[in-house]
Amino acid sequence: MRKLFHATAALSVLLATSMAANAADVYARPRYAPPPPVYAPPPFSWTGFYLGGNIGGAWAHRDVTDTFFLGDFGGGNNNGVFIGGGQLGYNWQVGYAVLGIEWDIDGAANNNNTGTVFIPRVGTIQVTSNNRWITTLAARFGVTNGPWLFYGKAGGGWVGNEDFTITNLSTGASITASNNSNSGWLVGAGIEWAFMPNWSAKVEYNFLGLDDRTFIAPFGFQRLAGDTFFVRNRDIQMVKVGINYRFNWSGYGYGYGYGYGY
Repeated sequence: MRKLFHATAALSVLLATSMAANAADVYARPRYAPPPPVYAPPPFSWTGFYLGGNIGGAWAHRDVTDTFFLGDFGGGNNNGVFIGGGQLGYNWQVGYAVLGIEWDIDGAANNNNTGTVFIPRVGTIQVTSNNRWITTLAARFGVTNGPWLFYGKAGGGWVGNEDFTITNLSTGASITASNNSNSGWLVGAGIEWAFMPNWSAKVEYNFLGLDDRTFIAPFGFQRLAGDTFFVRNRDIQMVKVGINYRFNWSGYGYGYGYGYGY
């Protein structure tokens, strides 16, 4: 009887140990392994200094008249010229807004013959005005959805007018007012596309508003002495395409720098 009791007890202990081991296997949780880190570039930003070049065209609708003979030397003329130059600026992006400032300067391939008028007892009078360069300084403000930037501009501009010349083609006499620089207000709009990490292309339109100008022929200049010439509608419109290189000193751009993500 005692042997049967010991055998039963030993069998019970063995069975309890086996059940406990099985229960431990059932309820044990496997160790969780987190996914490996994923390297992803930071979002593109327009923030930074940039330098670039541009080409395009500029035109003006000038009216030149005089007070003595009421001659019209250029009414209705749209004088278009080729322009080309460069720009320097800085952008600062905050969320979807981009603020900045830009300075540009363009040379103008202009030998602008404004017009000629025949005046009885005086001769054939020709008026010319040569614009040599245009420069602007303006604030830029726009919105972006990543590589595209839609912006406006507002500021001021200056036109380098080398001379304003009155020539009597009948006699060959001429008089020139030289080295005049003219300033005005500027508004514009454009679209810029970042097609590479540091490179972007743009197209923009600018309107430069200039005041009217007067020029009085000096005494001694034949029969035109004291005649006042008025130059009206001197506003200049410009359409330009350009390319910019952004120096990326802010540390943001396509493929530059890496962060962790899931």
